[in-house]
Order: sequence, then C-alpha cells, then structure tokens
Amino acid sequence: MRMHARVLLGAALTLGLAAAAQTTAPTAHWNYEGKTGPLGWAKLDPAYKSCAEGKLQSPIDIRGAKLNKNLPPIEFHYIGAALDLVNNGHAIQANVHPGSYIVVGGERYDLVQFHFHHPSEEAVRGKLDDMSVHLVHKSADGKLAVVAVRLAMNMNSPNAVIAALWQHLPDAAGKNEEVKDLVNPTGLLPADHGYWSYTGSLTTPPCTEGVRWFVMEETTSIGRDQLQAFTRLYKMNTRPLQPLNGRKIEANE
Repeated sequence: MRMHARVLLGAALTLGLAAAAQTTAPTAHWNYEGKTGPLGWAKLDPAYKSCAEGKLQSPIDIRGAKLNKNLPPIEFHYIGAALDLVNNGHAIQANVHPGSYIVVGGERYDLVQFHFHHPSEEAVRGKLDDMSVHLVHKSADGKLAVVAVRLAMNMNSPNAVIAALWQHLPDAAGKNEEVKDLVNPTGLLPADHGYWSYTGSLTTPPCTEGVRWFVMEETTSIGRDQLQAFTRLYKMNTRPLQPLNGRKIEANE
C-alpha cells in the first residue's frame, strides 16, 4: 500500500504540479503535436485558458539579461534518496521522497519532482540544447520554483544520475518503476550555480503563472547513449518559446 500511495502522489504531481494551482484538476487530454498540441491547449479546457491568454508564460529565450548582484545564491540541500520513476505520457518524471530542498533569499522550497524535456525548453540567445531537466519545488505556502538545467550531449561524459535512473527507465506511458538506489539530484547540476531568473509559468497545461524560474547559466553533460534512450521514448516534448512581454531577465553573476 505504501508503494501504491507514492504512485498516486506522483500522478497528482504530474504535469508540473498543475493541480497545485487550482481547486479541481482538469482532465482534458493534451499533447505536444496536432490538435491537442500547444496551439490548441487553451481550447481543450477552460482551466487551460492561461496557455493562450497569459502574459507571463514559459519557456522563454534567455537574452539581454541584466546583472543584479543583489540576487541571492541558491542554496542547494539535496540528499540521496529512493524515488519513483514515472512515464506519465508526456515526460519521464522522478517523484522524489521528502528531504531535498533549496533556500533562496531565506525562503525554503522543497523538491517535489524533476522531469526531462527533449530538446531543451529554454533557449539561450536563440539556441536550444539537447535536453533539459526541470527540478520542481514548492514552498510551505504553495509557491512554485523551478530550477532548469540544460543538458548538452557529450559522448565522453555520461551523467551518473541519469545512468542510475535510466537503468529503470519505464518504456511505456503509465508505467512506473521504484528506484531503491539512493539518487542525489545534485549530480544534475552544473559545478557553477550561477543563474538567470525571471517570473514565468508552468510549461504544461494549465500553464499557471507566478512560477519563479531559475535557469542555470552553465550546462550539464549527458551521454550520447543516454540521450538516444530518451529520444526513443520522446522525440519531442517541449513547448514552443513564449513572448517575453516586457519581463526582466536578471543574472546573479
């Protein structure tokens, strides 16, 4: 029953914590292509209207960032723990056990899940990287913060965390695997924790706004075989870049 409860919790947190921002979670099916793709998300359910009408949408193209030396560093307090790896039909998602968190400017956000996109959702000066991982956090009062890390293919430098996860890669939508090995998400982060910051949204329906984004300036490597294993499952699972609409992008270093 304990394993079943964790799977149910993971399902509730799927799609970028969409249910956290609304009373009842919408059930309309969406995808990344065709009539149920990003251009049609807002038509699938009234709860998805922000996907078309929102002015603070993600992802964005990172360019023209302004240095703000007053931005605090991100304090990462990640621990090794077992997790549940889920193929939710949109991405490969790791639902983590409690204990990992970040602190930014004195505010704590607990790590809830992380998931992968191909190619990267964030662009830097118009360039997309091979993949990205979004580490989704939630504060005690329900605010969301996402740490985004771009993953660049390096055939000579596979990622140890991804290697541990991919041994249990669920190969079909709806499948999940319990990873009993201790996995520490710190290995997904670049050595330099400099970041760009902006206010955005969830990148999946219902596209809820007010999400605090931290995009790591440096990339993390992913091996070629690791990249190919993911793309066999998801050839493309990224939302198109969204207009900045006058938002400020700031860099902490």
